[in-house]
Amino acid sequence: MQATVRGFDEVTRSGSVFLDDGTVLPFGARAFDAGPLRLLRSGQRVRLVVTDGEITYITLSTFPVPD
Repeated sequence: MQATVRGFDEVTRSGSVFLDDGTVLPFGARAFDAGPLRLLRSGQRVRLVVTDGEITYITLSTFPVPD
């Protein structure tokens, strides 16, 4: 699934994204830390893994997600 970064807090390593339908989903440090990223910026396209309605992995749209 892909989305656009709505906001990101470097201190807490958490934030939120807009899905393509406009739905806002938050993500926590656990999802951010699961991927290879060090920083995100608003407007950036990302790829997500969502499990039971919760983002569990977030990375850049050009990076693969785990199986």
